[in-house]
Amino acid sequence: MTEKATMQAIAALVPAGSRVLDLGCGDGVLLDYLQRERGCSGYGIEIDDANVLACARRGVNVIQLNLEEGLAMFADNSFDVVLQIDTLPHLRNAETMLRETARVGQAGIVAFPNFAHWPNRLSVLRGRMPVTRRLPYQWYDTPNIRVGTYADFAVLAQKNQLHILDAFGLQNGQKVRFLPNVRASTAVFHLRRDVG
Repeated sequence: MTEKATMQAIAALVPAGSRVLDLGCGDGVLLDYLQRERGCSGYGIEIDDANVLACARRGVNVIQLNLEEGLAMFADNSFDVVLQIDTLPHLRNAETMLRETARVGQAGIVAFPNFAHWPNRLSVLRGRMPVTRRLPYQWYDTPNIRVGTYADFAVLAQKNQLHILDAFGLQNGQKVRFLPNVRASTAVFHLRRDVG
């Protein structure tokens, strides 16, 4: 997720001055943007050595940690917002990490490639796995453990007693609210734990 318009659309969901935890923060570009443009503070979690170095060079606080080990080092409600941008497809414990996001943050923002986007459906109808800008790998070399859809995530959030504050698709950096499961390459959910 490096496209500027997409980054801005996701960043707009983060209240100015928030304390943010970015899970799987990559090279830190989003957290750097949030610090500079929205006055946020916080940490990125990243496992890749080169990305940890890139974060440090950007001045982003980063903790090198394998997310499969969980977030036990953080207390409940340690952060205003927890970000999972393109992280869930890479995790074996995706549902556990979603619950952890809701535990350590007052709100969570989750974004991921929407497998139900119409070009992907067309590829599958032709008998092939899709290769697109959002899913750029062949089936045999993808770092994604799983793929999901906008509609699937809404069901998963409900199952885990998460309240969806806002949900939309993104296509070429533009919000898609009409039929996002079909019309958007990225699914975005802003959520919090149900209280009661």
